Order: sequence, then C-alpha cells, then structure tokens
Amino acid sequence: MKTFRCDHCGHPLFFENVQCLQCGSALAFLPDRLALCAVEPVPGGDAALWRRKLPRRRRAEARHYRPCSNHTEKQACNFAVPADDPNPLCVSCRLTRILPDLSIAQNHERWYRIEVAKRRLFYTLARLGLVDVNPPHGERDGPVFEFLADLPGQTILTGHCEGVITLNVAEADDAERVRRRLALHEPYRTLLGHLRHESGHYYWDRLVLNGGRIDAFREMFGDERADYGQALDAYYASGAAPADWQAAHVSAYATAHPWEDWAETWAHYLHMVDLMETAASYSTRVVVPGSDADDAEEVANPFEGRIRDFDQLVQQWVPLTLLLNSLNRSLGQDDAYPFALTSGALKKLRFVHDAIHAPRDSAATADASSCQSGDATPAA
Repeated sequence: MKTFRCDHCGHPLFFENVQCLQCGSALAFLPDRLALCAVEPVPGGDAALWRRKLPRRRRAEARHYRPCSNHTEKQACNFAVPADDPNPLCVSCRLTRILPDLSIAQNHERWYRIEVAKRRLFYTLARLGLVDVNPPHGERDGPVFEFLADLPGQTILTGHCEGVITLNVAEADDAERVRRRLALHEPYRTLLGHLRHESGHYYWDRLVLNGGRIDAFREMFGDERADYGQALDAYYASGAAPADWQAAHVSAYATAHPWEDWAETWAHYLHMVDLMETAASYSTRVVVPGSDADDAEEVANPFEGRIRDFDQLVQQWVPLTLLLNSLNRSLGQDDAYPFALTSGALKKLRFVHDAIHAPRDSAATADASSCQSGDATPAA
C-alpha cells in the first residue's frame, strides 16, 4: 500500500486516515481515483456533498462525492461515493452482504477490523484491474462477503462458494487468531491474508475456469477434480505431503488440494505486489550486503507499468524480503516473511502473474462453480 499526500498541505497520509494531522483537512478515499484526498463541503449546496480540496482555479472541475453510509452511520469507513451513484454504500462496503449481530459490542469491533482489511484487498484488486472502481447503477463488482459469528451448535468456517466469501469474525480477535495459527502450524495468520486467499478462489473461477486456462492449470497445479473434502481430511490428519513440499509450493497448506495451491499462490502474489508498492512509495533502494552498490536500483511500483515482467519483479522482491526480515530481527521479532521461494513455487507465481495481466474478455464472468471451505487460510 503506497503512502499518499494531502492535497492541501502535502503532508504524508496513510490509507486509513480520516483527517490530515498537519492541516486538519478532512480526508476521504476516492475509489474512482484510487487516492486518499483532502475534501471539503460543497458550498451553497447539500452539506453532505464533498469535493476535493483543490486550488481555487481548479475547484470547478472537482467531482462531487458523499460519504459512505457506513461512515455517517457507524464511523466505520473512509471511502467516498460519487454523488450520482444511487448506492448509499461505497464500492467496498456494498460487497458485504451479511454482517454479524452488531448489537454485540465485540462484533462491531470485529466487523470494523475486517472491513479495514477488505478495503485494502479492494485497493489491490483495483490496482490490478480486477474490480471496477466505479460500477454503473450502484452495482457491485467482485466477490460477495458474509461475515458471521459462531452460534451454539453452529461453527462458521471461513471459505468460498459460488462467488461468496464467508469469514468467521472470530478471526478479527488477535488472541483467537494466534491460537488457530499455532494449532494449524501456520507461519502467520492475518485478516488480510484470509481475504486475499479467499479472493483467489473467486478469481480461479474467473481467470482459470472461465478464462480458458483449465488445462494449463492442471498441468501446473494438479487436477482440481480430486475430491476436495477427502483432500482436506488427509491434510489435517497427516500434514503436508510430500515431505519436500517446499520444492513446488509456497506453503504447507498449498499441498492440500490444487484449489488451495492456487489460492495460496494467489495470496502470495498479492503480498508481493502490495509490499513492493509500499517500498516504492518510500523510494526504497536495496543493496544486499556484500554486493556492488552500483547494482542497486530503486524498487519499482508493480502497478505503474515499470515492472510488468515477472523476472524483474522477483529480482527486486528477494533483496526486499531480506531487508524486511533483517529489520524485524533487529527489533527482536520473528521474520515478517518466513518463506524461501523455490523454482517450483516461482513457476506457479508466474502463472498467477500471467493470468492477471493477460487480456481479459469482460464477458467471461459466468457464475462460479467451485466451493472451498476450510479453517486454514494463508499467511500474510
């Protein structure tokens, strides 16, 4: 996630900010611009309408917006909605179809945390051209989300089925998430990681099944027609197989089934491009100790056309992760990136990269036909 700058004073801004700490300007994320901007009320009109806080000579060109209703009613969103959009919810919030019981105090906090992560997912998908940032007629584009809490006798499993992503809101509780991470032997486990992983199942239907890549997928990841339930049972009973799973997979859970292999690889790719955009926004240059300093180059933003080649992406990714882990160790923390990508895993990441960046037929959006539900989802 890149950093932004205040339109009014130039102060650095971060994705979740709602007010500039230097000049006090109100802030809103404008999805049609994919930018966090200073906003002000439109004078002489509806007080609920905003416009960008631009120099006087440019104010006439400013589009009008209103806050997402989850901002005005629940103080839970900083996305804006174009004034002519009939949907009261922003393009991210309208993707959520079911909420937990918000009359329960802890569910409100859980839901807020999940929506923060979902907005970050939406941003990355939009930067990759995978969702429409301004869908017509108040429609939504992308997966549908249901955020549910366990009930007596009913345990909610995180998973994907027919375009709907279900998330157990208990994952928003740090202690519960750590408990599950340890129980399931995962390197780490986060809300954003869950959402990235489950979005991979959603886009498998669109980019692989409906994108004419099923034969290539089976050659690379295996045959997804293998019984999914039996495969998960075998994984939870015996763990990753084969023993040298790192040679061809990004995680142990990726060995469970070809669908999970794709979703883990997909999530990993989203980790990569998001972290690289963050590094690029800080003009990061990385030189691995012992290397020639003249070989250093500034980390490129993978969303801005300078790094469409997968080999170039990996070339910059590896030293960046060494820096990231070294910084964490200097603070006495575990590695933030506990992975070593092998040639087999890199081939699968390249497959995801190519599927995302290949020309797409906008009509190839048939209803999803795959369902995946499990308690282990990816690292992030």
